[in-house]
This record gives sequence, C-alpha cells and structure tokens, in this order.
Amino acid sequence: QARVVESGGGMVQPGGSLRLSCAASGFASANYAITWVRQMPGKESESVASILNTSQMRTYRDSVKGRFTISKDNSRPTWYLQMNDLKPEDTAIYYCNFRPIIAGAGNDYWGQGTQVTVSS
Repeated sequence: QARVVESGGGMVQPGGSLRLSCAASGFASANYAITWVRQMPGKESESVASILNTSQMRTYRDSVKGRFTISKDNSRPTWYLQMNDLKPEDTAIYYCNFRPIIAGAGNDYWGQGTQVTVSS
C-alpha cells in the first residue's frame, strides 16, 4: 500500500529553522517529481520546492530561494525540506506530493501534511 508521511513541523520564532521529512513507501518513486506544497490559511496552495528523482534538478518558489533547500536521502526513500530564516508568512500546512514525471505513468500521492507555525 502506497504511503507518504510528512514529519518535522512545529512552531518556531522568526529567523528559526526547521527540517521537514517526507517518507515514501509502497510504490516505486524513481520516476517521480517530489514537490513540497504548502497551504496557508484562507489561501490557495502553492508549490514551494521540487526535485526530480531522475536528474536531481531542483526548483524553488521565489519567496523561499536562498532560505529553503530540498534534498533526498540517498540511502532511503526520504526527502527533506530544510527551512532556514523562517518568516511568519511561511506559516502553513506543508504537504509532500509525488507526481509521475511522465503524465499518466503512475498515480499521484500525497501525505497528510505537517503544520509549520512561525510566530514570536
């Protein structure tokens, strides 16, 4: 059974750091793009950072460039979002999404989300 589990959220002060983890199981993730998506209260969801498993190419939302880093643990199917210099506007539920790089070549998978709150 396919499963995606995020963890690592919490409450931090502005300027603080968090590292989110995304663990996948039950499906072959080799040909997937992994995207961290956040849902802010009362707003549409937005992509924050993505990585292609096939090339390790990374893309970032402009507002997080230089502060967030997406990476993969090469020893296991776990991906990370290192978030530094957090701002109150980063407060959101963060989800991990798996999407086939070739459309239709597999299923989309989502985790349950992890809450990040940045507040003084």
